[in-house]
Amino acid sequence: MTKAKFDREETINSAVELFWKNGFNGSSMQQVTKATGLKPGSIYLAFENKQGLYQEALDLYANKSLEGIQHQIDQAASPGEAICQILQEMVRTASEKNYNSCFLVKSQLELASENSELHAFANQKLQQIEALYAHNLTPEFGEDLANARAASIMFHIFGIRVYGYHKKSPDVLLRALQDGLPWLPWPDHA
Repeated sequence: MTKAKFDREETINSAVELFWKNGFNGSSMQQVTKATGLKPGSIYLAFENKQGLYQEALDLYANKSLEGIQHQIDQAASPGEAICQILQEMVRTASEKNYNSCFLVKSQLELASENSELHAFANQKLQQIEALYAHNLTPEFGEDLANARAASIMFHIFGIRVYGYHKKSPDVLLRALQDGLPWLPWPDHA
């Protein structure tokens, strides 16, 4: 069998869009081939199956998220200020008309009852994000407190990502974040 010739990253990006919108179980192989422009044989040759493509889509999405978080932290005056900015942006996007939550959170929720490799993979990627927050908070708070605070951040992120669907006022969500994470340096205008 010959090697499939295509732009792998472009294909995975197309898969991210489809899977993010429809989920793993809600995306048929026909939809996958249409979204990626690949024939089923090429998908199987390059990714083994739909699950392999989904996992690579999760990986690409997670890596972009990790890079984005670290970039924002690197650009801010402090990790706490960056985290406030990240959370405020999440609240803003959660109130948009076509809000689509977080691909990792949606995957974890969709696949939780299946106890599958994909669920474990999504969970692993979310743990990497939590570890990134903890790593950046450790110099200020020490390892134990940084780990606890990173877990609290993730808890609140899940709340935004899931509860945002209910179209609560951004002001209500921001106030809930400020009440739940009072140790962060929230700006006065938030």
